[in-house]
Amino acid sequence: MDGMLSQDEINALLSGMDLSGDTASEPASTSDSDVLTDIEKDAIGEVANISMGTSATTLYSLVNRKVNITTPVVTTETWEGVVANYQKPCVFIEIQYTDGLSGSNILVLQEQDVKIITDLMMGGDGTNIDGELNDLHLSAISEAMNQMMGSAATSLSSMLNQTIDISPPMARHIDLEEHMSAGDIAPFLEKTFVKIAFKMTIGDLVDSSIMQLYPLDFARSLYETFMGQQMGNSPSPTPEPQPFVPPQVEIPMQQPQMSNPQMGMPQMGMPQMGMPQMGMPQMGMPQMGMQQNINIQPAQFQSFNNDFSGIPGRENIGLIMDVPLEVTVELGRTSKSISDILDFAPGTIIELDKIAGEPIDVLVNGKFVAKGEVVVIEESFGVRVTEIIK
Repeated sequence: MDGMLSQDEINALLSGMDLSGDTASEPASTSDSDVLTDIEKDAIGEVANISMGTSATTLYSLVNRKVNITTPVVTTETWEGVVANYQKPCVFIEIQYTDGLSGSNILVLQEQDVKIITDLMMGGDGTNIDGELNDLHLSAISEAMNQMMGSAATSLSSMLNQTIDISPPMARHIDLEEHMSAGDIAPFLEKTFVKIAFKMTIGDLVDSSIMQLYPLDFARSLYETFMGQQMGNSPSPTPEPQPFVPPQVEIPMQQPQMSNPQMGMPQMGMPQMGMPQMGMPQMGMPQMGMQQNINIQPAQFQSFNNDFSGIPGRENIGLIMDVPLEVTVELGRTSKSISDILDFAPGTIIELDKIAGEPIDVLVNGKFVAKGEVVVIEESFGVRVTEIIK
């Protein structure tokens, strides 16, 4: 032998080598794009952003401090990466979806942040954070997360147009250095999962990071539901219930018109029609003498003027001249169903019942008193009264 390998020997060696471990391990652990596309990350981040924005408002009402949660960053992660990069120990809060969505997610908070939040919830100033984390802290943060994630589920319900509900969250104090295995925390943490990282500040007490952990299949189903709703929402704004607005405006105008024929009906033919008088007792009684004895005259009232000296009881009208009245200028009105109002978002256009150029209404303490047109006085809007409603 000359020491050279034949082609058959080379092929045999190559077929016997296990190259799958080198080629498959890298995408599973390091490449995010092979697990979630950029479009999927953006959609999941948008859903998480709206949910955590609503949660921040709820947390503000609980701690009475300004709460700010930044735009999320969506990546894929492994348990080893969480253990290596997140502060230890920490609190894992598991939220299970019971209606609308199938799955769960885990919210991870730093231990010191939990102590500050619970101290604020119990009326403290957020500085009483000495001592170890105990069951009282876990119970308080579970209640806070129950309200926060409940409001987030409400936002998701309106966003995805379906009912979404959660079970009461469960909080656990986890030392990542001791729990190196993810199976005893949540089964989905043993595989690649989705990590959504936020920056959270509470006044000048908290400035740290929090994260949500989603199972990969749950994140994809959330993306599909979100995109399906977005695609289905495109034709929905057009059939707005605008035809219902004119009847609401016209009905009050028709009532006085209908009353005049009713007043004339007893003279025209009520006896001939045989209409029972028990249905209209007040109108049937004056029918007997209306043609002969009733003398109708307009009521006479004393005219008002600026000189109240000659009118008894008018000399004290100046006592109420300084009473403030609320003047409201109404551009227009419309009516919407609750589902339409829940769909409001920045950029939504609401069509009113006023035509462009039509006079606007001026109300005093809710009473319609005048019509006018919009003018600009230096840098402010104003209204020029064009008609007084008598």
